Amino acid sequence: MAFQHETGPEKGWPAAVEVLNENGRSDIVFLCEHASNHMPVEYSQLGLDTSHLQRHIAWDIGAAEVTRLLSALLDAPAFLSSYSRLLIDLNRPLGTSGSIPVLSEDTEIPGNVGLDAAERERRAAIMFTPFHDRVAAHLDRRAKDGRPTRIATIHSFTPVFLGIARPWHAGVLYDRAGEFGETILEGLRRDGTLNVAANVPYVISRDADYAVPIHGDDRGIPAVLIEIRQDLLASRPDIEAWANRLADALPVQQTEKAS
Repeated sequence: MAFQHETGPEKGWPAAVEVLNENGRSDIVFLCEHASNHMPVEYSQLGLDTSHLQRHIAWDIGAAEVTRLLSALLDAPAFLSSYSRLLIDLNRPLGTSGSIPVLSEDTEIPGNVGLDAAERERRAAIMFTPFHDRVAAHLDRRAKDGRPTRIATIHSFTPVFLGIARPWHAGVLYDRAGEFGETILEGLRRDGTLNVAANVPYVISRDADYAVPIHGDDRGIPAVLIEIRQDLLASRPDIEAWANRLADALPVQQTEKAS
């Protein structure tokens, strides 16, 4: 089904995915599903005050900048979202409660209450499906060309969640990609001041995650989700430091550039 809307960035409807360096030589493909807090004007901020759109409920603060730097540092492809996770979350399976949340952390989202099936399908068709189709097409091409591939999705998390402090500086989440995940953790732990761990502050599950199980595990591609604590990404030097830290920790293989 085709859904009509005024397309184009000037109308507030950018392409669902921003693609960087698609022909890069790295075997690692970066995803950033919560890169943007953008909402088209017609959504009236889903009834929220503007301040809420700067919070973690609307996007992963600092994650897009880290992803862009990693793409450049490692000559790696990267795929970044263009819409707020409050409209539809690209890392939640369609139809789940987290896909189009009516409550995010402790904040009610008025514009998501009582949506009909047509609006849910519209958001999926405009924002969710094109993003994941573009990622899937890239992975298909890599497989056809015999290029080695691993996936790392970049996220950030709040230092306090519902009143509970989170002590970790970063976490590496994985299901079937244990070797890949532990290698990254080993690299990060070379800095003895860091508190990093596996599968914190969340765990990968098919009920609450999409990219790692669908693009990674189901294809037999090692895939991890990297979480960085938001207060450690508060400035440009902080963001650059984490990008460099991850670039050093990620085990990268270089292949010939795709034609």
